[in-house]
This record gives sequence, structure tokens and C-alpha cells, in this order.
Amino acid sequence: MIQYIIKSFKPLQLLMYGYLLILLIGFGLLSLPFCQSTPVSTIDNLFTATSALSTTGLVTVNLPESYNFGGQLVILLLIQIGGLGYMSIGSFIVLLTRSKLTNINFELINYDFSLPENFNIKYFIRDLIISTLLIELIGAVLLCLIFWQAGETNIVWNGIFHSVSAFCTAGLSLFSDSFVGYRDHFFLNFVISFLSIAGALGFIVFTDLLERFSGRKETITFTSKIIIHFTFWGILLGAGVLFLSDATIAPLAPEKRILASIFQSVAAFTTVGFNSYDISGISSGPIFFMLLLMIVGASPAGTGGGMKSTTVTALYAQLKSTFRGSKDIIYMNCKIPEHKIRLATSNFFFYVLVICIGTYLLLLVQPQDKFEVLFEAVSALGTVGLSTGLTGDLSILGKIIIMVLMFLGRIGALSFGMILFQSEHQATKIEEEDLAI
Repeated sequence: MIQYIIKSFKPLQLLMYGYLLILLIGFGLLSLPFCQSTPVSTIDNLFTATSALSTTGLVTVNLPESYNFGGQLVILLLIQIGGLGYMSIGSFIVLLTRSKLTNINFELINYDFSLPENFNIKYFIRDLIISTLLIELIGAVLLCLIFWQAGETNIVWNGIFHSVSAFCTAGLSLFSDSFVGYRDHFFLNFVISFLSIAGALGFIVFTDLLERFSGRKETITFTSKIIIHFTFWGILLGAGVLFLSDATIAPLAPEKRILASIFQSVAAFTTVGFNSYDISGISSGPIFFMLLLMIVGASPAGTGGGMKSTTVTALYAQLKSTFRGSKDIIYMNCKIPEHKIRLATSNFFFYVLVICIGTYLLLLVQPQDKFEVLFEAVSALGTVGLSTGLTGDLSILGKIIIMVLMFLGRIGALSFGMILFQSEHQATKIEEEDLAI
């Protein structure tokens, strides 16, 4: 019976319904009185569960004051499931029992992580889980030492929670001001940035590097080369713009200004969403650039959101080839397949379309400044979690719109578009017509 129901859905539909089921379970658990320190409304429990599962980080309540350890544990589990993907966790358990993965397992993981062709999924799942646990463990130990030195309470739980939240680029914090109190703390800035970048680089890069250093392959894939190259220059460019143009950090000493600009660039580009200073005070120019970083986002098969670095790279390569009059799309001396260019173009168009629709709907129900509304919509769809202060003032309809955007950000705009429009392809001969551009 179950197999029949599963086969009646397409893989992308199963993927979406799976996340929806986990969301409802998480929402139900957070709604239980013994998970709350103070009463939390139904809509806020659903908002928190959606934010955690989508690894966004936008919140309408104060997490440490609203939820006790039980509630915070539920939130942490949702973050971990959202960051790794429920199919990868389930498939790892299947492999541990020495059972074989089914075709539907392979299909769902491929869709969830947008894996390149000829990628060994068994190695990928194993390396994904092991590298995640190892990195999060190292991050937790280092953060425990930092919090112990700073005199924080509950240092073990704080270390674990923030390590997982950083690696999964969730941006949810047990500190009411995120990391504003640690703005000048070099070691914490370094650890959180390292965890965020590691999560944003993605598991394709991890698997590639592990196989390269273990001798299973001679070189890393074209995808990994693009991701590493794009991430490095993207963060560097963002930090440079903030350092030179953000008046909020201008009074700081040069070394503190560099630290703050790098941390905030990492927060926007990796979509982790932590902040080490109040971004609501950032002037229009630099905050607009942060918005662009959030739209681009992290990389495929990573824990971050956004349009993805490979999409932007493919579009740039297409633009460059068009201007040069070349039929082949070349980047880094490699030819990008035509069907991948079509996917990148579709992803870009549909992503922008969802931002426009989400922003328009928010403007109908929120009286705040137009740019603040746009920033909130981009942050939600990109699963970033940065806010200029609008989140706490959202109306009920505003919260629902943001929740939908966060959920779409988790399953991916391109995947959602394919769910809406994908149909059985029928081979029919259609006459080609010219089009003026």
C-alpha cells in the first residue's frame, strides 16, 4: 500500500511532502506546553519550526526566553534535518544496516542536493554524514572553550547549538542579540565563519576533496572548482564593500572594522544570517550590496540557500559567450552543457519571480518601508535570516507569507517550479519560428 502511494507521486513531490510532514511534526512538538518557558502563540510556533527546518533564522519570538531545553532541542533537530536533508539521514541509516538503497532514494537525494552526473551517491552519503558530525563536533568544542572563557552559562549546550546552527547556516542563536556582544572577539568570529563557509561550500566539495586526498580520483570536479573560486571571491568582495562604505563600522579601529566586515559578508553570502552588529543602521548602499549577496547565496548540495553560485556562474559564462559570438558556453576552459544553462536560466527567472510576488504580497499587508519589506522577502527565500527589524512587527498575514517563502527556499525555487509545471513530455514536431530580441 505504502509503495503504491509512493509510486503515485513524482520524486520532487515526495521531497516536498516529506519536508512538510517533518515541519508539521516539529510544529506539533513546539506547541506542547513542556517545550515552552512562556506561552507561545500557534502562528509563532509554526513560524519558528519553519525557520528552523528551512535553516533561515528569522524569528518572531525570543528563543531563549520562549523555549526551554526541550523546545530548543526540537529546534536543533529541525535545523540538523533541514541542513543535511532528511533523505540523506535516512539513507545513511539504511546503509548502516547494510541494506540497499532503492531507486527512489537515489532520485530524491539527487534532486535534494542537485548532484552532478556520475557522482557516487553511496560515497557521498557516507562522507556527508561523517564530515558533518566531525566538523560540528570540532566547532562545538571550540565554541565551548570560547563561551567558558567569556563567562557564559550552559557552555556545552550553547557550544553544540551554535555549532550546528552555524554549519547548517541556520543563524538561530540562543543569544538575544546574536553575536553583537562578540563583535571584536577574533576567535569566535573565526570559528563561526569557518563553520558557515564549510556548510555553504557544500558536500559536493567535501566528497570531492576526500576522494582526491584518498587517491580515489585525480582531480576535483568542475563544479567544486567553481564553488571554491566563487565563494572565496564573493566573500572577499562583500567584505571589501562593507569595509569601505559602511558608516556603521567606520569609527572602529581598522582591525576591528576588518573583522566586522568579513563576518557580515560571510553571514550574507553563506546565508548563515548571524550578525555581529546592528544591520538596521547600515546605510542604503552597503545594505543593498548585502541584499545582492543574499540573492546569490551559497552553493548546491550545501546547507546554505539563495540562487546558488553555480547558477550565477553559468549565466555569466552564457553572457560572456553571447557577447563574443560563441556558440559554446565556456568557463574555466570547460564547456558547460546546454541543458545546464537552461536550468540556470530557469532557476534565475523563477527565483526573481518568486521574490517579486512575495515582496508584492508583503507590501499589501505591511506598512513598513519598501526596502525593508524587500530585504525581508529576499532573506526569507534565500534562507538567510538577516533582518532590518521587520520580523518582530510582522502581521499574521505577513508571517504566513514569510513562512511560505522560507519553505520554498528550503526545497528550492527551481524544484518548486518543476513541481508546478513538470508534465509527461510528448514528442511532437513543432515548427521553429524566429523571434526578435
